[in-house]
Amino acid sequence: MDSFNLLMSGFATAATPMNLLYAFIGVLLGTAVGVLPGIGPAMAVALLLPVTYGMEPTSAFIMFAGIYYGGMYGGSTTSILLNTPGESSTVITAIEGHKMAKSGRAAQALATAAIGSFVAGTIGTALLVAFAPLVVKFAVSLGAPSYLAIMVLALLAVTAVLGSSKLRGFASLGLGLAIGLVGMDPVTGQQRLIFGLPLLVDGLDIVVVAVAIFAVGEALWIAAHLRRTAMHVIPVGRPWMGKQDWKRSWKPWLRGTAFGFPFGALPAGGAEIPTFLSYVTEKKLSKHPEEFGHGAIEGVAGPEAANNAAAAGTLTPMLALGLPTNATAAVMLAAFVQYGIQPGPLLFESEPQLVWALIASLFIGNTLLLLINLPLAPMWAKLLRLPRPYLYAGILFFATLGAYAVNLQAFDLMILLVLGLLGFAMRRFGYPILPLVIGLILGPRAEGQLRKSLQLSGGDISGLWNEPIAVVVYAIAAVILVWPLVLKLWHRSHPKPLLPVLSEDSTGSVAVGPRDPAGQSDESGAVATAPVSRGRRTARPFTDDERGEDKA
Repeated sequence: MDSFNLLMSGFATAATPMNLLYAFIGVLLGTAVGVLPGIGPAMAVALLLPVTYGMEPTSAFIMFAGIYYGGMYGGSTTSILLNTPGESSTVITAIEGHKMAKSGRAAQALATAAIGSFVAGTIGTALLVAFAPLVVKFAVSLGAPSYLAIMVLALLAVTAVLGSSKLRGFASLGLGLAIGLVGMDPVTGQQRLIFGLPLLVDGLDIVVVAVAIFAVGEALWIAAHLRRTAMHVIPVGRPWMGKQDWKRSWKPWLRGTAFGFPFGALPAGGAEIPTFLSYVTEKKLSKHPEEFGHGAIEGVAGPEAANNAAAAGTLTPMLALGLPTNATAAVMLAAFVQYGIQPGPLLFESEPQLVWALIASLFIGNTLLLLINLPLAPMWAKLLRLPRPYLYAGILFFATLGAYAVNLQAFDLMILLVLGLLGFAMRRFGYPILPLVIGLILGPRAEGQLRKSLQLSGGDISGLWNEPIAVVVYAIAAVILVWPLVLKLWHRSHPKPLLPVLSEDSTGSVAVGPRDPAGQSDESGAVATAPVSRGRRTARPFTDDERGEDKA
């Protein structure tokens, strides 16, 4: 009942005219940013961090939350109309959503995505209200060793599951930890990694680093691959759903929510895994499995619900433990630091008005997003026609202006350029961005808990694991690190049987025989065949005609 009363007081704060205006601005900006391909909510929040310096913290975080949820909504529009996911979490939506759009059902695809996001976001926020205070009570009982162990687990988990190479992931994490060390040692006052530059004594501003890595790095990356040809956008009317569409969508919305929230609350859980699990589940449970791959509405409803429920789940560890589980949460955590607010278990006691107003604004923002997305879908489609050179030139301008506004020093612009080039290089060579950002945010805090643990134990190394929870967490971290190696050794000692080879029959089709690494079969075990050239025996991808897909 106490949580309910606090939530009501949060609604009283969030429903003031000025905060409602900020919530509206946030969801509008977030949706617009989510619609534009290649620009995610993390970049939007990073760009707006300098703008909010003069704002009251509660209003600023209400706007940030609107941007976060709005970015999740808007990403589905790009996936459905362009087959270009703006965020990795909307990749699954593009599979069925774009097929629906090509067959003339873009309106229904956008509607089920918007309504499913509203349902999942509302339920996810209600779960946040229920579970965040419980997590806080648990976290307050933790000592420094246990808190350090949880931070180490978060760093390792985020790093171990991202990217194609764990080595690149840990290299990215090392860069983030190194950037976090720049400045003066908080205990001894010794200068670290400043290279004789007095302006680095106070360390690198988190806002400048976030803007450089996300905005400048992404803009340079896009510029290196820029195509000046206009994007083909499928026209769409006002989204609506028929009776049959509602019947086929409401269960996937609920199942997607059940998948999304727990994964969002886990370190490195993210939204990618639950969206994939939701898609697979809907394909197995659907009464129309033949439509999957050709535009099944369940394949849009479930993953979109999972995506937005994961967004609500992400805020649970961020507010209760101070642990970000994705890039946007990491940037929002930087915003807390910018305002001198320490996120974590004591946040609910030290800043209850801010926390509960932020949570209440999520309910308000969800409703605003539904009201905005349904009537304005045609306008968002037109926004996709904006030339990319103009778009990214504007991003670079605002990034430069924002970085300069932090300290009004030209030196920050040099840092912005250097770290922007670092962000570009990381994208070029496949290094994940998230471990760097989370290492930068959590590194100094983990260092503080490490020193506190050693001080409490008189310098004895065993003080790092002298609490039962710390031992359990370190065991989980060890499993995360060792399990992939065990699987690799298992597969090496138990090789798979040889696959079939291609052989050509008299009709010019590819028949499957032993030893073919490219042979494919469907779920029934039937072998896929495709014509090949008489002159050259090379494999090539199947075309839409050969797959028999609907090209409408």
